[in-house]
Amino acid sequence: MRLVFIGLVFSVLAGSLYWYLTRPDPFASPDVLVVGDSQISYGAGKVYLEFFDGLKSRCLKTADATAMPEKLDSWTIGTIGVRSSALHSWVARSEGEKAVICEVDKKWGVNAGVYGIGGEPARRYVQIGQGPNYQFCKAGQSPLETMLAPGHYQPKLLIMAFLGNAADRWAAGTELARSDVQHAMQQIPADLPCIFMTTAPTYSLEINELRQRAQANIKAAFEHNNSRCSFVEGITPLTRNANTGNSDFFTKNKLGIVTDLHHPNVKAARRFFEIKAADICQAIKYQTRAKS
Repeated sequence: MRLVFIGLVFSVLAGSLYWYLTRPDPFASPDVLVVGDSQISYGAGKVYLEFFDGLKSRCLKTADATAMPEKLDSWTIGTIGVRSSALHSWVARSEGEKAVICEVDKKWGVNAGVYGIGGEPARRYVQIGQGPNYQFCKAGQSPLETMLAPGHYQPKLLIMAFLGNAADRWAAGTELARSDVQHAMQQIPADLPCIFMTTAPTYSLEINELRQRAQANIKAAFEHNNSRCSFVEGITPLTRNANTGNSDFFTKNKLGIVTDLHHPNVKAARRFFEIKAADICQAIKYQTRAKS
């Protein structure tokens, strides 16, 4: 009997030690959280991490060389790009409107590409709603609200990067754009610094014309709301000139024909961040002034 008891004690101790050694690391929210669409999965997510690596020295090289806050060099960054998502799907509370984020992808079983979450810099594909780091789908709440709830993601700076999947919606007029911004600003904590960026141009001139109109309306919506978020335009003459018709910046087949008009590759994302560096740095400086 005594030997059985000792054996049980050792089994419990061994089990406890195994759990301790193999337990998952506690979730640590990145200091900078970027949420966006599939452009993050296709290349921009990796470049966000590159851009924020040594951010202070990088921003000192831009035209606006005002000193950046020292704290930024130690900040971590994570990016989450959900395919086909837009601002209105992130702020939606109804099941149907947020389905693009919360429903399991029927073909692939995953619907998001992430970088830097959990300290892993390499891209991983995940399904929103599965796993402790991606519980954004609570009934009666929007994905944005659930993500930023106490005990979950607590970033020091939120960056939202959207445009393409809302281009038709926003280009059609200002009403829906204003509604999307109003909901977003109601849901983002009042003390959370935030930046809204429109995403990079596509290969197509026609699509970029549509997105230019959409960008004008969503920018006007942020201004109408007197939003505290900084706004960075991704569609500009320089970024359009860099991407439009440039096959080196998009996926091609063996014949050199562009097969994906919508998603710039990593090379394109790096060029985009070179062009937009000064504007992004200015927005970060403004949002992090006297804040932590």
